[in-house]
Amino acid sequence: MKLAPRLALLLAAAVVTATACAPQTSDDSSSGKDEKSGTLRVWLFQEVNNKPKEKVVDAVLAGFEKAHEDTEVTVEYIPVETRAQRIKAAFNDPASAPDVIEYGNTDTAGYVKDGGLLDVTEEFAAWDEAKDTDATARQSVTVDGKVYGAPYFVGVRALYYRTDVFDELGLKPPKSMDELAATAKRIRAEKPDLYGIAVGGAYTYGAMPFIWANGGELATSKGGSYASAIDSAAAREGIEAYTSLFGDDNCPAAKCAGMGGNDTVTAFASGKAAMAIGGDFSHQAVEAGEVKGAYAVVPLPGVEPGSIAPAFAGGNNIGVLRSTSHRTLAVDLMKRLASKEAQDDLFGAMGFLPTFTDVRQRVAAEEPFVKPFVDTLAAGTKFVPASAAWATIDSSQVLPTMFQEVVSGKKDVGAAAGDAAKKMDDAFGSAG
Repeated sequence: MKLAPRLALLLAAAVVTATACAPQTSDDSSSGKDEKSGTLRVWLFQEVNNKPKEKVVDAVLAGFEKAHEDTEVTVEYIPVETRAQRIKAAFNDPASAPDVIEYGNTDTAGYVKDGGLLDVTEEFAAWDEAKDTDATARQSVTVDGKVYGAPYFVGVRALYYRTDVFDELGLKPPKSMDELAATAKRIRAEKPDLYGIAVGGAYTYGAMPFIWANGGELATSKGGSYASAIDSAAAREGIEAYTSLFGDDNCPAAKCAGMGGNDTVTAFASGKAAMAIGGDFSHQAVEAGEVKGAYAVVPLPGVEPGSIAPAFAGGNNIGVLRSTSHRTLAVDLMKRLASKEAQDDLFGAMGFLPTFTDVRQRVAAEEPFVKPFVDTLAAGTKFVPASAAWATIDSSQVLPTMFQEVVSGKKDVGAAAGDAAKKMDDAFGSAG
């Protein structure tokens, strides 16, 4: 397999990985039917360069239709930006709804609360390939112990760094978070036209590893719901570690406080930063930038020297709608679309990392660039709370507001974290 088509994935894919929507519905009843023939409708996400994805999907559909006589499948590729409205309408109008959908993995809990996704716990358990699904990917389709889909691909972030700058200054990739901060500040001192590491006050998924690496959590499970843990002592240490990177000695708050993930990767790709936290899905943007041929990637280091900071495991899943009248066929199609073979092919076509550990190790051996991301996944990743409240917390910018209040000097870490915790608890309480 060649590298270029494999990595035909732009930063727009990160939006899918890192956002969630949980539409409210009025009709979430199951059809109770299980027809063994007819037409199945599928909604998948439209990618920036969708042709390679279509080719992989078409091959899956050909095998499915060959295995099931008198059955055909129609696929519609829907825009990521309008998926919330489309899926809400589907939940409310089963007659026009698809049987199978692709959805962002942070959407799971919200869609389950809305009653839109089919419980496929038994089918998933009986699926031979499922045993090789990595733990965090499995968690992304699980709510209250029940499974509501199959993981489709995973996205994870690591540390990009400029090899030319590091060679010139005699630096080595940092082995701990303290070394990361010290290295960033030395680069800034030696090369004041560069950010040592580009960080963003609105980069939630780049900041989370600092919280987790310091032993903090976003929230803890409490009586079937969640309670915020963002103001715990360990979480505050992580917040302090991340926000300490904002300042004239690295990434000035006036310029960096409002930056999101795409902005930080753009700063790195354009040659304005010596380091940045970017995803496997950021590679094409960096390759198209000024630093092409002069960078490398390593896992983001943790607190202890030689450790790897836990990263957020984003990605997408494939699920079946409760309203389907073709349960058996739809579940079979879900498994085929998310199978090892299909995920391997999708990696070759789009660069999406497989959710099966054995497949992922194989593609990493074939493609060296993937190794730091696979190593990050293997070291252990984290996920957002499996609550419908996360959509509210995320869209309300609760965590970015907290970071920005700290880096702007409006509040200290304790006050900002305390306010964020209250907002999170209000959202968890409203979600039930």
